Amino acid sequence: MKVDELRVLEADELGVRLRTARRELYELRFKHAVGQLENSSQISKVRHDIARIMTVIRERDFGVGPSVEEFTSPPSGEVVASAAGGDEPEAEAVEEEPKPKRGRRVKKEEAE
Repeated sequence: MKVDELRVLEADELGVRLRTARRELYELRFKHAVGQLENSSQISKVRHDIARIMTVIRERDFGVGPSVEEFTSPPSGEVVASAAGGDEPEAEAVEEEPKPKRGRRVKKEEAE
């Protein structure tokens, strides 16, 4: 499961996938404890999937990551304004001072 696949899902579908993955992790741990699990790497894969789902959910909570609307295309007939042709003023470029260059250390023998 990839993060891009998760980002296009609705919030309720993410919740369903999270519950399913947690249930699968529970069952894998149980099988591992009983000794019926042949491939123990499945546990880490499911844990990573849970982490990915939770990351997408938290991104949406904070508004950090792209939302579902950004992945869908606009309806036919609508014109999407480009970033360069908008009415908003452009941000001025902030000039940063260049970092000082680090010199080469001189050995004590060479300095004398």
